Amino acid sequence: MSDDKRISPEEAHAKIREGYAYVDVRTEEEFEQGHPEGAVNVPIFFAGPGGMTPNVDFVKVMVASFPLDAKIVVGCKAGGRSLKARDALVRQGYTDVFDQRAGWDGARDAFGQITEPGWSRAGLPVENGAPAGRSYAALKGKL
Repeated sequence: MSDDKRISPEEAHAKIREGYAYVDVRTEEEFEQGHPEGAVNVPIFFAGPGGMTPNVDFVKVMVASFPLDAKIVVGCKAGGRSLKARDALVRQGYTDVFDQRAGWDGARDAFGQITEPGWSRAGLPVENGAPAGRSYAALKGKL
């Protein structure tokens, strides 16, 4: 994947204002604690007792919710899961997907120090909870 498809939180916000959908790929619990305003939730992994497990329905839910030519920005907590999500969507045939680097919280170095503020630290618009029609349960219901 080329770096021109990895954008900052501020660039992601501008894309949303242009009509892009923001897909938060964090867990349902993380999403409900806070997410970019207007975001939808489709987790790429679930948190479990043994750690993170892949969401085998991720691509199916995305295809049921968005056409292959949809304009999409994906984001997570720090940028790792969203990069995997973007790669999976491109492999599926999506043609206009950006990965928001630094995620919700921020990118960190090996010592845990923030190297790039994420969406919440950048002061961009946020909301909490599981908004009607934009929660994972609502989107999975389209299958």
